[in-house]
Amino acid sequence: MTDTGLPKRTLGRTGLEVTRLGYGAMSLDNGRLTPVTPEQAEATLQAVLNAGINLIDTSPDYGDSEELIGRYIADRRGEYFLASKCGCPVDVPAGTTGHVYTRENIIAGVEQSLRRMKTDYLDIVQFHGSPSRATLEESGAIETVLELQRQGKVRFIGMSGVLPDLEDHIAMGVFDEFQIPYSALQRDHEAAIAAAKQAGAGTVIRGGAVRGAPAQDKAWAVRRLPEVAEERPRAIWERARLDDLLDGAPAIEFTLRFAFSNPDMDTTIVGTANPNHLQANLDALAKGPLPADVYAEALRRLDAAERE
Repeated sequence: MTDTGLPKRTLGRTGLEVTRLGYGAMSLDNGRLTPVTPEQAEATLQAVLNAGINLIDTSPDYGDSEELIGRYIADRRGEYFLASKCGCPVDVPAGTTGHVYTRENIIAGVEQSLRRMKTDYLDIVQFHGSPSRATLEESGAIETVLELQRQGKVRFIGMSGVLPDLEDHIAMGVFDEFQIPYSALQRDHEAAIAAAKQAGAGTVIRGGAVRGAPAQDKAWAVRRLPEVAEERPRAIWERARLDDLLDGAPAIEFTLRFAFSNPDMDTTIVGTANPNHLQANLDALAKGPLPADVYAEALRRLDAAERE
């Protein structure tokens, strides 16, 4: 892969050298986000690679996202690591809702992802929906993905997980990478991120920008959270008086740099189909983690705000 100078981190025991800013291709899903034309999708994906970002995260659940990746950047496959998901309903009875972790559905999902993205392998396949340990064991899901790994269709096994099941996932010792929600204002998984890192797994943060800024800066965000979901983060922001720490920077930049400051985070995925937002994300990455004293003060204020 070409080195464009973006900061990188080794993604745990995978050994993959990933840029500290990855791209979340859920932004290309017209079904849940602002409509994206094929021309916008192509321009965005090309801009992501031209900027040097080398981790792209997607899912069969994200509308046309996988097909757009295959259509527009399959010819640049050597420039990026590709992470998708499994458990998304593909080979299931009509009317089935939710994620399904049977052998048949996992294999069908991975094969579909390979076809859609015109590739022979996925660098990482992550279980979507944070299935419990019992669900994984009952369905033989881990054994199925290990079989796909032996066939060369999957390089590493990941989990897109949340508490409470995330603790069990880490203890299982079979996952090479974890994708975990986290932001300055939603730190519920902070200890789990540290535990995953200590266990030797790669750590990918999602939501570091989308869920990490007060409402007035949400124009940057991939999607707006429902008002009820925004109330608590906004209240924490105000109680912690984080505006005092911005030093003139946009709140989104501050929250991205807060994520970069977490010593246990390897990379954070942020999605957009807006070139200005992409550049702003890259500018935040260029500034790097927050100054140590600012980060320490932010943590102190956030801890105090959470206790109020």
